[in-house]
Formats: sequence, structure tokens, C-alpha cells
Amino acid sequence: MVPTDGWQQQQHSDSEREELLPSKACQPRAQSVHWRNLLGFWLLGLCNNFSYVVMLSAAHDILKHQTAPENNSHVDPEPTPIPHNSTSRYDCNAVSTAAVLLADILPTLIIKLLAPLGLHLLPYSPRVILCGVCAAGSFLLVAFSQEVMTSLSGVVLASISSGLGEITFLALTAFYPSEVVSWWSSGTGGAGLLGALSYLGLTLVGLSPGNALISMLGIPVLLLATYFLLLKSPDSLASQRDEVFGSSTQQPLIAGENSKPSDPNFNLSLSFSDRWNVFKGLLKYIVPLALVYFAEYFINQGLFELLFFRNTSLNHAQQYRWYQMLYQAGVFVSRSSLHCCHFRFIWILAVLQFLNLGFLMAAVWFGFLPSIYLVFLIILYEGFLGGAAYVNTFHNIAVETQDEHREFAMATACIADTLGISLSGALALPLHDFLCRSH
Repeated sequence: MVPTDGWQQQQHSDSEREELLPSKACQPRAQSVHWRNLLGFWLLGLCNNFSYVVMLSAAHDILKHQTAPENNSHVDPEPTPIPHNSTSRYDCNAVSTAAVLLADILPTLIIKLLAPLGLHLLPYSPRVILCGVCAAGSFLLVAFSQEVMTSLSGVVLASISSGLGEITFLALTAFYPSEVVSWWSSGTGGAGLLGALSYLGLTLVGLSPGNALISMLGIPVLLLATYFLLLKSPDSLASQRDEVFGSSTQQPLIAGENSKPSDPNFNLSLSFSDRWNVFKGLLKYIVPLALVYFAEYFINQGLFELLFFRNTSLNHAQQYRWYQMLYQAGVFVSRSSLHCCHFRFIWILAVLQFLNLGFLMAAVWFGFLPSIYLVFLIILYEGFLGGAAYVNTFHNIAVETQDEHREFAMATACIADTLGISLSGALALPLHDFLCRSH
């Protein structure tokens, strides 16, 4: 018989955890807990990635350092003339938007590389609080910034928030039914769509980029409220969340000893050999996912800015915002489609994404695309591929990994997208300079 609280007697195997799903339970309370957890992970995904997406959507504005009056901020000021821009057909910024991408991703990469060395010693609650504080700080710092470097510092805070949050919440899914992974992924896709769309909409109606960012300060508050008030965690997590900075702060991730799925030694009991074996098994997912993200972010931050059409009513900054919004729309749809379409072989998506990259690279070099609307369709498709790769990768890992390895595997695999994005940003910078100087 399923316990009333839906979690008190969780067992070690995934099949036994699935018995706690409300579709097999009699009690209305168990069903309520189940749906609260699903909604909780969706909102955590939404809030965690929101600041990261908004900073990428605002990348063109950050580098142009717009200072237009509030009511006219959607009219872009003329960029400061730079030597290589005078004859360029691309209307280049002095610095590629890949600079914002690197500021938005390198801190995340560092966090994910260092996490296996000791992040598991810090409980979840302080991590979540730090994520919320950094996200709020990023909005404020960029909104009130008077210099590009200060703005990039704010972008770094957004990166810390999203990177620490991703590794934290993906690891947390190990203590819930595997179904929450698809809801988390859908929420991250929703962050992309709502983040890009909200920034686009607010600037179109007349808000300055700074005021648009200030209006988003409710998102970090929603993140904290979701984790502490909405999400119903296993009993072994409850005491930890009640004593955020108590004696538990130097204890492992999960407090409690009796419930095997929430065993505090899940990670700590893994030897170096165990971790290495798990990592080798993850390579079949890590490598193709990294390739997918390399290709798509090379497009997003290396080519979007150069796909500039003068035969449209949209100015350059507005075109860039539309590209970002449509990409995120594609990501949201595919990250929410796991129940409709499941991919076992992620490398197929990597091949398709590289074909996208090759086509758009040729379009930038030769300028053969006649209409921006063709680019819109290609960018939607690009987003579909990227979102599908993400959600299917983590779903496959959650289903195939043994219980005692799942928390470590989920936290480790999230290095893939970050590594691919970082490499794409590093290569997009010299590409931007080369194309702007040669055209």
C-alpha cells in the first residue's frame, strides 16, 4: 500500500519509485504531491534558465551600449564607428555577441568542471538561495550599467546562477520519479521562449533595455518560492530545507539514513573507479550533445548578428531579437515533446545541426538568401534539433542509469552542452572579426 505522503517509504529501484506515481495511488494527497512536484520542476527549469536567455537576447544591446531615452529605446542609436565596419555589409559591432556568450557560459563551465570535486558537500538549499541572489544581481547590474565591462560582469552573475542551478536541479531529479526530467527540460525550453519573447516585447512597446531587465526581478523570487514552498521533496530533504544554514551545511547533499533512494552516501560512496566507469558510459551521450550545442551556438552567437537584411522594416537589433525568440520557440516545442517523439541516437541530431551550420555559414559568406523569413524557418528548425537533443539525452540517462549512479550521472552529463557552447563562443569571436574585415 502506498503511504499517505507519497514519499515516506521510497525504495531503491526505479521501478519501486514509480509505484509512488498517483496514477497507481488511491489517495488524493499522493496525486496532489505528484503534480506539485511536476509543476515545481517545470518552474525551476523556467526560472533557472531565464536570466541566461535574457542576457543572450540582450547581447546586441549590451555591446552597442544603448543609451536612448526610455520611451524611444526601441530606436537603436547609431553605433560608434569602427574601422572594419565602414565597408562591411554586416553592420558589425566592434565586438562579436560571442563575447556575451562567453561571459554567459564560461563561469558555468568552471562550476561544472569543479562540481565533482566537492559541490556534493554543500546542501541543496544554500545552492538554490545563491542561484536566486545571483540571478537578481545580474538583472540589476546590467540594467544600471554605464559600461560594457560592467554589463558583462552582470552577465557573469547570470551564468553562475544558471550553471549552479542546472547542476543542482538535475542532480535533484535523481530523488524523484524519472518523469520530472521531461518537465524540467520543458521548463528550460519555456525559459528560452518566455525570456526571449518578453525581452523582445518589452523593448518593442517602448521600455528601455535596462527597464525591461528590472521588470524581470520577479523571476528569482519565483525560483525561491518554487523550491521552498511548492516542491514537495522526500522526507529526508525536508529537514535540510528547514535548516538552511544549520549544522547540515557541512553534510552531504541529502540528510537522512533510512531511505535508500535518498541515501546521503549515494555520491560519496562512489569510488573514483565507479565514477570513471559511469563517465565512460555517458560519453555516448555527452559527445553528441556537445556537438549539437557547438553547432547551434556557433550559429546563434557567431552568425545571427551577421545575417543582416536591409530589405525589411526591422532594424538590426530587432532582427537579432527575433532570431533569438524564434530559436527559443523551437527549443521549447522540442523540449516539451518527449512523450510524442523519443530519440535514442543523439548523434543523428548532431549531424543535422552541423548541416544547418554549414548552410548558414555559406549564406553569410555568399549572401544568397533573399528573405529574412527563410532564415526565420531555418532558425526554428535549429531550435527543434537543439531542444530534442537536450531532453532526450537526459531522459535516456535517467532511464538507463542505475539508482546509485543516477545523481552523479545527471550532474556530470550537463557538462556536455556547456562545453559545446564554450568552444563555439571561442571560435565565433575570430570568425566575427575576419568576416567584418573582409566584407
